[in-house]
Amino acid sequence: MATSSSTPESSSNFGIIIECNPPDSKLSELGIKSWPKWGCPPGKYTFKYNAEETCYLLKGKVKVFPKGSSEFLEFGARDLVIIPKGITCTWHVSVAMDKYYKFDSSSTPSSSFDT
Repeated sequence: MATSSSTPESSSNFGIIIECNPPDSKLSELGIKSWPKWGCPPGKYTFKYNAEETCYLLKGKVKVFPKGSSEFLEFGARDLVIIPKGITCTWHVSVAMDKYYKFDSSSTPSSSFDT
């Protein structure tokens, strides 16, 4: 689970990296505000990542369950998250979410929505 420090947290099992409350200078350097935005209401969303995604959550709270695991990672507003290419996971969104996002190529993840 993400903590309140600004040190990146990662799970070697999943390859997901979470940086809580990164400094504005880092967000500016990444050009976050020029990235597309995506949002969703509470629900379950399954994604297969064909490309690495970097996202910055503006609001919301989510638990991510990698396929085949009962373990999860939790993150929310003001977290910078990197999700590796090749992972399939289900997002359990408990609080409506808005995020900026960027993929490392023109590929996007396939998804299905279970609400």
